[in-house]
Amino acid sequence: MFQQDSLKGKTILITGGGTGLGKSMALRFAELGANIVITSRKKDVLEAAAHEIEKKGAKVFVQTSDIRKYDEIDSVVDQAWQHFGSIDVLVNNAAGNFITPTELLSPNAFNSIVGIVLNGSFHATQAVGRRWINNQRGGRVLSMVTTYAWTGSAYVVPSACAKAGVLAMTRSLAVEWAKYKIRLNAIAPGPFPTEQAWENLVPDGFEEKWKKRIPLGRSGRHEELANLASYLVSDFADYINGEVVTIDGGEWVSGAGEMNMLTEMSPEDWMKMAERFKK
Repeated sequence: MFQQDSLKGKTILITGGGTGLGKSMALRFAELGANIVITSRKKDVLEAAAHEIEKKGAKVFVQTSDIRKYDEIDSVVDQAWQHFGSIDVLVNNAAGNFITPTELLSPNAFNSIVGIVLNGSFHATQAVGRRWINNQRGGRVLSMVTTYAWTGSAYVVPSACAKAGVLAMTRSLAVEWAKYKIRLNAIAPGPFPTEQAWENLVPDGFEEKWKKRIPLGRSGRHEELANLASYLVSDFADYINGEVVTIDGGEWVSGAGEMNMLTEMSPEDWMKMAERFKK
């Protein structure tokens, strides 16, 4: 459904772009003609991902950084800007998460997740945003949040706090920076299997239980999220601003409806209810 040059000439910076959904988005953006900048803390991972992305015909710039430190991500933005002449899109993808009873959570563990997800997203957004404003040119920011950014969730309190903050930042700056022609949007994914996330978040034996929560009966495919991201950062979505798009197979609305559990009823159960109604 996409024109193969729909991102041609765009330079896209992806934090956490060496693995998982970040790499999947980078590969799709590359197929659509974009130049790619990826950053994370592990150089070997970045270089391996860059090799894959280059096979799509894209130009790739790689630089390590710890986005919890503003100076490091600011340096990446500066070097990438000089390398490609500009940056058009930022994707705030870098994240960390794990499950634990909150009473067992240490302050350092909490700060680590918030540092990567919330502080890191702000640092990257600030670094590119200042340059866009100073150069009097627009830009796009796309941030990965989660469906529990607005509901909260047990056992992932640091992530819930951080993702809620990223969503608030997105909506706040969508208004504040619109006058600079800077758009900010977010994607809230449901379960999309990645090696690291599944290892940290899905206890043994719980994967099937997880799928039962999803009306479509399956987890997401990486290309589905990458296609959504490609649309949101493209010129075709130029009037979408301050929005969060959920892509979870209906999982979060399934848990929200009071009577949604009745999807488990059989035709016989409904016939019995019909008899009650007649009475």
